[in-house]
Amino acid sequence: MTPRRSIIPIFVPHLGCPHMCVFCNQRRISGSSVPADAETVKAEIELALSKIPDSFEKTVAFYGGSFTAIPVNQQNELLLAVEPYMKKGYVNSIRLSTRPDCIDNGILDRLYSFGVKTIELGVQSMCDDVLMASGRGHRAEDAVNASKLIKSFGFELILQQMTGLPEDTAEKSIYTAKSIMSLSPDGVRIYPTVIIKDTELYDMWKRGEYKEHTVEDAVSLCSILLDMYEENNIPVIRLGLNPTDELSGGDAVGGAYHPALRELCEGRRFLNRELSFISSVDRDREVVFMVPRGKISQAVGQKRCNVNYIIEKFGVKSVKFIEGDLPAGKIMRI
Repeated sequence: MTPRRSIIPIFVPHLGCPHMCVFCNQRRISGSSVPADAETVKAEIELALSKIPDSFEKTVAFYGGSFTAIPVNQQNELLLAVEPYMKKGYVNSIRLSTRPDCIDNGILDRLYSFGVKTIELGVQSMCDDVLMASGRGHRAEDAVNASKLIKSFGFELILQQMTGLPEDTAEKSIYTAKSIMSLSPDGVRIYPTVIIKDTELYDMWKRGEYKEHTVEDAVSLCSILLDMYEENNIPVIRLGLNPTDELSGGDAVGGAYHPALRELCEGRRFLNRELSFISSVDRDREVVFMVPRGKISQAVGQKRCNVNYIIEKFGVKSVKFIEGDLPAGKIMRI
């Protein structure tokens, strides 16, 4: 049996970032205003170990910022703080996030020596005009080269995609997804753009220079992206920003912020499939679908939105769901 896994998150907001992306305020996104040092790393690990069962695999994850752009002595301080726990078997691996233009052979050699297993790259877009408009400071080619190098060293590779950035379109996001899939990552995170206070994007939005990427925009697009990644056996391990008190309390002033965004997208995926089975001849009929076990709530949609939409659009008498032994994401009309 595969052991259960647990993440011990360590936030390093803005550490190492050589550019200020228009959408970014890591302190508000993460809810953490003080970057980690060796002592806080040890404290977080000790706290986590007191709560996580011994049987779980434990990964220390450095989130936020661009880890490999931090001065090397600071990187080593943080990694060395984890080392004693690795040697004793209390922590099994390390993962970190960084930028595509902050990866080279020497960096990867050093990370490997510290027991880093997983590297996440903030690719965001594979369209150079979107990257430029977003202030990323790197090109799509950097993401391709860094991804290939990381894979050649044997690290697990996670790529992050954003939708709704300045100059982005649904077509460009789909192109980005296809480009990401060609790099064969071990997983993907999708972060639809959120407008956050104290960012350049917020100012652009207020000046009318940026059109908001709404929750509906994100749900419509990301339901397609989820299908694409699933069809290529690439797991989407996160969709949408992790809710924090700061974001929910008003720091997220616009864009695609919703505490249950993944659930909305999964529900839309079911609705898209349900609609393929229904036509105008179904008026006044009862429509019954079989869905995979445990997926009725997604098929019904949040607040019964899928059911209500089908009834209103097609005039059907009722929409019902039953569970069956179907592959994930598949449905049948019965």
